[in-house]
Formats: sequence, structure tokens, C-alpha cells
Amino acid sequence: SGIVLVAINPYEHLPIYEEDVIYAYSGQNMGDMDPHIFAMAEEAYKQMARDEKNQSIIVSGESGAGKTVSAKYAMRFFTTVGGSASNTNIEAKVLASSPIMEAIGNAKTTRNDNSSRFGKYIQIGFDKRYHIIGANMRTYLLEKSRVVFQVRSWGAFSLF
Repeated sequence: SGIVLVAINPYEHLPIYEEDVIYAYSGQNMGDMDPHIFAMAEEAYKQMARDEKNQSIIVSGESGAGKTVSAKYAMRFFTTVGGSASNTNIEAKVLASSPIMEAIGNAKTTRNDNSSRFGKYIQIGFDKRYHIIGANMRTYLLEKSRVVFQVRSWGAFSLF
């Protein structure tokens, strides 16, 4: 395990997640600035480039803690700093995939009106120049106790 960041969901939009803040954290060393999800993303991005090894960011917490929002901010950091190797607008597709997944399998709980029943594993692919070339999202069921029957699958779909 590497660096740990504890963040809370303020349940409102804050100016600390704007694009100018992304650029402020880009290129900085961990600890040079205040703790932030962008600092974590920058550290993973730099280690990927320096060591040429895959990096992982684990976002964990209770229902309503802001996991989905934190993951979106990290993805937005990568799409802003890394950019895309082509004109296929991969950044928009990566960022647009999360609401689609949220719409499938969310439910109301006592702590969160839109709590996900699924865990999400998102892989973002980069080329040798560290531009985004694609992404893949896998989901897995977190709460099997809520399943009352199995739906028959007649087909599949892809986000990309």
C-alpha cells in the first residue's frame, strides 16, 4: 500500500476541483501542496511514466462517502493531463461511462438516495507518450443478499 488520502463528500460543488486546480497539481511532488485527489492522481501518473509500470488507485468508503465522485475527479485529472492520442474523444467516453453504470443497479438506502449495488473496476490505457488510448470498465455485484432472482441475458452491449 502506498499513500492514503482521506476525503469526505461535502455534498456540494466546491471550487477546489476546477481545471485550474488540476494544472496546479500537475507536475508537483507529493507533499508540495495540500492533500488532494489530484495529488494522488498526479503521483500515480508520474510513477507510471517513471517506472513504466501499472498503477492503481483504490477508492473505498461507506455509502454516500463520495467514492464515485472521487473516481470521476481522478479520471478527469488523467484526461486533462494525459489527453488523448487520437481525435476519437476518448476522454469524454471515459467520463461519460460512469453515469451509465450508475443508472444500472443503484438503489435508495438510509444513507444515500442513489447507492450503487456494484463495485467498479476501471482500467485506463495509455500509450508510450502517456496519452489515453482507451478504457475498460468491469462491474461486480457487491450485495448478493439483495438479489431476488436472476435475469436471463439475451445479449450484451459495449460502451466503446
